[in-house]
Amino acid sequence: MKAESLTIIRFAGEEKQTLGSGVLLSAQLDTLFEFKTVELPWKDNQRRVSCIPAGTYTAIKHHSPKFGPCLWIQDVPGRSEILIHPANFWHDLLGCIAPGEKHMHIDKDGSLDVNRSRTTMERILDLCGDQVIVNILDRTADA
Repeated sequence: MKAESLTIIRFAGEEKQTLGSGVLLSAQLDTLFEFKTVELPWKDNQRRVSCIPAGTYTAIKHHSPKFGPCLWIQDVPGRSEILIHPANFWHDLLGCIAPGEKHMHIDKDGSLDVNRSRTTMERILDLCGDQVIVNILDRTADA
């Protein structure tokens, strides 16, 4: 069964990052896979320093020369080349979304990270067709 949609619910907007939970859903709304996310904080959709606006997008499978297999989010207002790609830390991101198994402290900088990002990305790609609907919901205090 392939995922029809990928939903991310942002729940913590912090100074350096935004944390979220993600789920892949089938067309029948069955939960296929759950994961955690880390993104940059909301800074008015500024390139390279902000997460993207909440909303509904289409993402396509893509092979990045830097990150390998990933999802490329299409038609982000005022932005381009926004990916869902493997990364563990907010400081590895320039506006993209990093998925992982869970939030945890990896590098001891005081900010939560995501672990097992590459494995999580592989699982997401295995469950998606060539494209998937991405819904980003913002439930942070800054929304």
